Amino acid sequence: MYNKLQYISQGESAEEQLYNIHQALDNGCDWIQMRFKHQKPKKTFALAEAVKFLCEEYLANFIINDDVHLAEQIAADGVHLGLLDMSVAEARTILGKTKIIGATANTFENIVQHVNNDCDYIGLGPFQYTKTKTNLSPILGFEGYRNIISKMKEAQVEIPLYAIGGIQLEDVDILMRTGIHGIAVSGLVTKSDQKEKLITELNEKLYGNVII
Repeated sequence: MYNKLQYISQGESAEEQLYNIHQALDNGCDWIQMRFKHQKPKKTFALAEAVKFLCEEYLANFIINDDVHLAEQIAADGVHLGLLDMSVAEARTILGKTKIIGATANTFENIVQHVNNDCDYIGLGPFQYTKTKTNLSPILGFEGYRNIISKMKEAQVEIPLYAIGGIQLEDVDILMRTGIHGIAVSGLVTKSDQKEKLITELNEKLYGNVII
C-alpha cells in the first residue's frame, strides 16, 4: 500500500525546489510529488532528473505533477493529474499499467470517474483554504470528507484517498478518523524549522504511533 505522507514540492527556482525536496527526504518523508509550474522545459527536465536521483537514493516514490510526458521520459514512478489536466485514461495509455497515476478530486462524482478510468489514488480536497493553489475548488472540511467517504462505502467504491489543502499537524487525527488513507502537504513541511520533529509526528499520527 502507498505511503501515507506525501510531500508536494515548493520553490520558485530549481535550486529551491531541490533543497526543499532534499530536506523532506532527509527528515523522513518517502513520497515526493514534484510540482514546478510554468517553467522552461529544459529547467524542469533537469530538476526532475536530479529529484529522481535523490528519490532513488532515499528509496522514495517520485511522482511528477501534471506532466505525463516528462514522467514517461525520465521513468518516474508516476504522475499526479489535476482536474483540468490530461485525463487519467489518456495518461494510462501513455504510461502503461505499472506506473502510479493519482488524480485530484473535489466531489464523489470526480472520484467515481477517476476510478472508472483506472486511477490508483485520489488527492481529495481542498480541506481548507491554502495559498499554495489558485482557483481553489469548494472547501470540504471534515464534514465534506465524511460525506464523500460515506457515499463511497454505499456505492462500494474503494481507492486510497489523500486529504490535501492547508492541513496542519492538529488536523491529522480527526482527518484520519474520517477514513482517508493519508495526507499530502506542502507549505507545512517547507516552512517548518523543525522538519525532523514535524515529519516524525505526522508519521506517528498517520500510522497510529507505529514507528516506521
